[in-house]
Amino acid sequence: MPISRALRLFPLTALAVAGALSASAVLAGCSSSSDTSAANAGADAGAAASTGYPTQDVVASVAADSKLHAALLAADPSAASGLTLGTTYSPGLTSLPHVGENSAGQSIGADIDLRNAVAKVLGVTWSVQNGTFDTIIPGVQNGKFAVGQDNFGVTAAREKIVDFATYLTDGQALLAPSGSTLNKVTDITQLCGLTVGTGAGTTFQTILTSNAGKCAAAGKKWYTVQYFSDNAAIWLGLNNGRIDLYFGPTLGLEYDAAHVPNVKFLGQISSTAVGFVTAKGSPIAGLLTEAVNELIRNGEYARILAKWSITGNGIASSALNPKANL
Repeated sequence: MPISRALRLFPLTALAVAGALSASAVLAGCSSSSDTSAANAGADAGAAASTGYPTQDVVASVAADSKLHAALLAADPSAASGLTLGTTYSPGLTSLPHVGENSAGQSIGADIDLRNAVAKVLGVTWSVQNGTFDTIIPGVQNGKFAVGQDNFGVTAAREKIVDFATYLTDGQALLAPSGSTLNKVTDITQLCGLTVGTGAGTTFQTILTSNAGKCAAAGKKWYTVQYFSDNAAIWLGLNNGRIDLYFGPTLGLEYDAAHVPNVKFLGQISSTAVGFVTAKGSPIAGLLTEAVNELIRNGEYARILAKWSITGNGIASSALNPKANL
């Protein structure tokens, strides 16, 4: 789903192109999780206010499942020394709540907490290796990575070449400068005649390509799409008027709309299950699914989502290769 997990770039880039941002403005605003106990609520709220993101540890209490650990080692004995996980480097905070990096150089975000919790259930550690969005799935296919995680939306085309173990739901949404005449988008034909910025090889490209004919059918000018490898150029395009709309992941754009001045969230076009990816037929995929379901059963999953205020994007159960809607 993302533009090279990159949909994430450092906040100073976003600051520069948004024009009016300061570091304090980017960092202001995320409240602490609703699951914080009364005893530490004040401390966590203070930490969130000073950092711009929730800081409570919701992974420390996760316990290993001995049966899943044994099953993983039986399937892949090398996992005893860690599982390789391919993803993309995401500096700064503009890609939260999915992923980002704090001032200490630590990776943070819902995706980080979820994958670390899954690793704890499986009784292993991740050996994280960074690539680009378009190299993660090939890396999983050729064995470079045991697992890939990059906000990958489940699509029929991807399910032909990799297996999915779902852990979240995200969507495809739109963001515009605050001066845009659009205030809410509910149908793709509202984009007709406009220039849209998004990423190549993504679910966003799939949607825009498959629906392009609807403008002509409605007697309207076709929308123009400009593809970018990262979101810095999209922010720049919004700022200088080169593009009218940013088509990206719902959670990220909602976060940006709440933290970046002079932009507004226009709504979601569709939603997609998001999951870890593994090589086709890998037994690890099923074990990832079981690990996520264990987190759901014991309440750890809900605590992670509550921390990042994305409870509404949770799943009732993890699925192995669910039916794709794209």
